[in-house]
Amino acid sequence: MAKPLFRGAAVALVTPFTNGKVDFEALRKLTRMQLEAGTAAIVVCGTTGEPATMTKEEKVQVIREVVAEVNGRIPVICGTGSNCTASVVETEKLYRDLGCDAQLVVTPYYNKTTQEGLYAHFMHIAENTELPIILYNVPSRTALDLGPATLARLAECDRFIGLKESSNDLSLVMEKMAVIDGRMALYSGNDDLVYNLLTLKGDGVISVVSNILPGAMNRICESFFAGDYESSLQEQVRILPLVRALFSEVSPIPVKYAVEQLGLCSGEVRLPLIPAGEKTREMLMKAMAELGMLKA
Repeated sequence: MAKPLFRGAAVALVTPFTNGKVDFEALRKLTRMQLEAGTAAIVVCGTTGEPATMTKEEKVQVIREVVAEVNGRIPVICGTGSNCTASVVETEKLYRDLGCDAQLVVTPYYNKTTQEGLYAHFMHIAENTELPIILYNVPSRTALDLGPATLARLAECDRFIGLKESSNDLSLVMEKMAVIDGRMALYSGNDDLVYNLLTLKGDGVISVVSNILPGAMNRICESFFAGDYESSLQEQVRILPLVRALFSEVSPIPVKYAVEQLGLCSGEVRLPLIPAGEKTREMLMKAMAELGMLKA
């Protein structure tokens, strides 16, 4: 069995914006908070970081700042995914010398492809990049599912070190876990199913919730790994209302509102994303208050 890059709760870090620009001071503050909370790894410029609306220069500087703040204490993983295979390769070349430990590569979206096309896409990336690859399967966003048979073929290549799986079909996830057969790590991409993925011999989660409640996500994983399954399950259930609130609109809209309410950074998003609606704000405030996250 391959040793995973990390075990536990990683954060899919938001990118703080103020007046249309990246707030690098807030970015460093957010990174320090994760380090102090014991977060296992940081994913930067993943979907939650809004890279689709950032310039090439902004993304490079954001990654550079996070890597510098982390200073080798935990792994830093950069998002390089695209629906254009050549773009992934070019992006990795841009990032590879910034000090990241791996790249997160989502399945192609919009133009999509066949399962054979998926295999060709990922193998081309494996053959033409240097950073280790964590595959990212998120059918709800891409309308494309990385199937077990394709995953089994990819698992034969040691360039693929992990799979971030964002699927609600646990029977399908079990099938994927079987074909992986310990050759790559499995990380939950769903904050409401971390406990479930851990029971399937998963290695942790890449979490949106960790932006505002890293301790809880860490406890779910750490309790489970220590054999305290009841505490792990209880913590998972305890935060479910918050998870539902954070995904009541397109992510990262809700979590951007939440970080602002905690005074961590501005909740600003970039178009086509817009600020959270009233119902989402109410759900978040209620869930956060119930968890004791808001100051009196």
